[in-house]
Amino acid sequence: MNIYPLPELIALRATWRASGLKVVFTNGVFDLLHVGHVRYLTAARALGDRLIVAINSDESTRQLKGSLRPIVPEAERATIVAALRCVDAVTIFNERTAEAVVAALAPDLYVKGGDYGQGTTFDAARLPEARVVQALGGEVQILPFSEGHATTRLIERIVARYGGEGGNADGRGFGG
Repeated sequence: MNIYPLPELIALRATWRASGLKVVFTNGVFDLLHVGHVRYLTAARALGDRLIVAINSDESTRQLKGSLRPIVPEAERATIVAALRCVDAVTIFNERTAEAVVAALAPDLYVKGGDYGQGTTFDAARLPEARVVQALGGEVQILPFSEGHATTRLIERIVARYGGEGGNADGRGFGG
């Protein structure tokens, strides 16, 4: 499996650099993986030769999203993302931001979704990782946001459809 602790990923990144490969980096929670995530990661990978995805740990996800998140534990989220053909390496980080991971890996390109800006224009206050990448000589690219595809909306749809506890309104449960 292509899930690495950061020290191993740093060594792998060094081999990619020595081979002249363009490394793209992104990070996020990736809770309840959906088509928007897959399209985003596929588009990110198309911008380089290798794609590294750093996933927020359960603790950092709770710090960012609240006590009810994540839905899917970090090890499972990492396994799911790592299984995607477009992803070359995955690591998990515990901090609120991926600044330290970015500083350690020095990617050639840092990519985030359109909710952080547009094109090469981004909200620097919300993307401290972008400042680190630029300081290391890398580039930043904001990919278009996939409208209608967000984990929060997916959770809201599930709750609306199946109600609170115990399943759907007809009492049959969630259907396995």
